[in-house]
Amino acid sequence: MQVKTAIAALSICLAFPVTGFAAEHRLSSEATQAKLRALIDSDARPAKHKARDQFRRPLETLTFCGVEPAMSVVEIWPGGQGGWYRRIIEPLMEDGAGAYFPVTNRSAFPDPVKDLSYGAADMVFVFRAHGFMIYDDPARDHVNAVYNMLRPGGILCIVDHAGDEDIPQDPKGVNGYVNESHFRMLAEAAGFDLIATSDHNRNPNDNKDHPRGVWSLPPTLAGSLPLTGKRQEFLDIGESDRFTHKYAKPE
Repeated sequence: MQVKTAIAALSICLAFPVTGFAAEHRLSSEATQAKLRALIDSDARPAKHKARDQFRRPLETLTFCGVEPAMSVVEIWPGGQGGWYRRIIEPLMEDGAGAYFPVTNRSAFPDPVKDLSYGAADMVFVFRAHGFMIYDDPARDHVNAVYNMLRPGGILCIVDHAGDEDIPQDPKGVNGYVNESHFRMLAEAAGFDLIATSDHNRNPNDNKDHPRGVWSLPPTLAGSLPLTGKRQEFLDIGESDRFTHKYAKPE
C-alpha cells in the first residue's frame, strides 16, 4: 500500500465528544510518512513483526499520532530492545534530531524514572501496555506520571484492547480489555484533553467474550491447540479490537 493511500484510508472518528481543542491534531508530515514506510518495510525488521502489520497498522497509527524525527519521545513498556514499535520509532529518532526514551518494566515507573527529564517530552506512546491502567498499582499514579513526563502541549497517544462499553470496567482487568471510556476518565482526571480518536485499529469480529480473554486471540492464542477448530476460530477473528486515542497536555 502506498503511503498516501494508507493515510487517506486512516479514519479519524470522534467516538466520544471532543471539546475545547487545546492542541491541534496534526498528522506526521509526508516526509516522515515516507521514512516510516521505509522502516516498516525494512529487511531489518523480523518477519514475525511484519506479519502483524495487518493488525497493528504501524504506518497509520504513528501517522495519526503525529510523530516526527526531531521529537523527544517516550515509550511505556516497549517490550525490551526488540520491542515491536521500538524497532520502528527508535531508528526514526536516530535519523533525525530527536531522542527515544524507553520506560521498561524494570524501571521505577510510575515513580520517577532515572535519566528521564520530566516536563520535556514531546510525545508519550502507550501500545497495549494496559496493565498499568487497571492492575494492582493505582492506575491514576501511572497516568499522572505520563502527564508529568510531557511538556505543555505534549501528546499522549495510546492504542489498547477496547473493552465492551456495555459492561463496567473490571478493576482487576482479568480479561485484558480496557473500556476506552475508563481510560478517558483517567486521562482527563490527570489533566489531559482528548483531541482525536481513530477507528483504524478496530476489529468488529472481536466480540470480547473469550475463554481466556484477549489472550485467546492472536498472537498469544492461549487455551486452544494448533490444527483444531477452536484455534482456527480465533485465527479467523484476528487480533483484538483496539481503541486509538490522542491526548494533549494543555499549554
